[in-house]
Amino acid sequence: MRTIRPVAVLGGVRIPFARQNTGYNDVGNLGMSVRTLGALVEQFGLQGKQLGEVAMGAVIKHSSDWNLGREAALSSGLSPLTPGITVQRACGTSLDTINLIATKIATGQIEVGIGGGSDSTSDVPIVYGQALRRRLLAANAAKTPKEKLMQFKGFGFSELKPDFPGVAEPRTGKSMGQHCEDMAKQWNISREAQDAWALTSHQKLAAAYDRGFFDDLVVPFRGLERDNNLRPDSSIEKLSTLKPAFDRTSGRGTLTAANSTPLTDGAAACLLSTDEWAAANGHEILCHLVDVQVAAVDFVHGEGLLMAPTIAVPEMLKRNGLTLQDFDFYEIHEAFAAQVLCTLKAWEDPDYCRDRLGLDAPLGSIDRDKINPNGSSLAAGHPFAATGARIVATAAKELAQRGSGRCLISICTAGGMGVVAILERR
Repeated sequence: MRTIRPVAVLGGVRIPFARQNTGYNDVGNLGMSVRTLGALVEQFGLQGKQLGEVAMGAVIKHSSDWNLGREAALSSGLSPLTPGITVQRACGTSLDTINLIATKIATGQIEVGIGGGSDSTSDVPIVYGQALRRRLLAANAAKTPKEKLMQFKGFGFSELKPDFPGVAEPRTGKSMGQHCEDMAKQWNISREAQDAWALTSHQKLAAAYDRGFFDDLVVPFRGLERDNNLRPDSSIEKLSTLKPAFDRTSGRGTLTAANSTPLTDGAAACLLSTDEWAAANGHEILCHLVDVQVAAVDFVHGEGLLMAPTIAVPEMLKRNGLTLQDFDFYEIHEAFAAQVLCTLKAWEDPDYCRDRLGLDAPLGSIDRDKINPNGSSLAAGHPFAATGARIVATAAKELAQRGSGRCLISICTAGGMGVVAILERR
């Protein structure tokens, strides 16, 4: 293994995020990825250049998407000699693709690469049911026309019922929202606190757009220039009128359509390199990716599905000799307002920090004003595999504008996992 080298974040772009079945309902992952990679190539003058790797991801994708990273790279304007790979870790996917590129850079395998992801909840794979699939496979294997027709003997219209992508955890049968409702009850997170968090996210994102923060981060696509989930004119009064979305019967449900992320389409990507490659190609280094950590929880046997970042963060902090307060700002993915609030409360709780994290004292509290200074997923939306790259690009620009500082990134994922990272500019 070669000596570990610093990994520079040079920047990133994304298309505006769109609510399901709106602006991108007929585009799909490949189209969104090509537009995003193409914009990144144009912005950094990468036309015809051979990069070490393009790593993209998607949570919901068709079999026809094939190797999304490679196919998107081939249509992006990069040299066709640029390799591509596709990976998936639910909502942490594009932070993982960025980590994949960063690891290859740090260990000397490549000098420069792109990490990102896309997701479409509009263009979803809908497949035939198992019974009809078996008939079709058997008919395809049959030798004669008569044998092929015989495979459909006794065929019933009930077999035409399609299979849709699953929205529940396979091991519990519960949706992410239902799991988060359990967490909100366990940690006594109020509806009022969740609504207030959601409203603040919209207000911060709108303010960032208005001051031009996203001018070079968000590229127009299909007539959209801003995320169409953004609702800066909302109010606590409006949010309080919404009914619970996941617990509609107990009378204690607190998660609503407003304090939960909507189903969203979109794509994002970031460019990373060595310091030497950045200097040789005339690019400013916005910050460095210092470290990444992944953790998982046993959500099947009682742990909160979205609590894995509470485990990953202290592991990463210990390795880097840092405390939770040693950051200038924090980017915490807002899958649900309740998820963020549960995470913050866990880090402040002596019993949780002692019994689950093995710490002598709580990690402590975070200044809420330092969290998601430019808004986050509740306002922008959450295309599963695009969120990590959106956050890294946003945080890198924020660090560059500040001139120096350190950022903690925290992303919860389906499957009871969490991916966290440290960005720093000195």
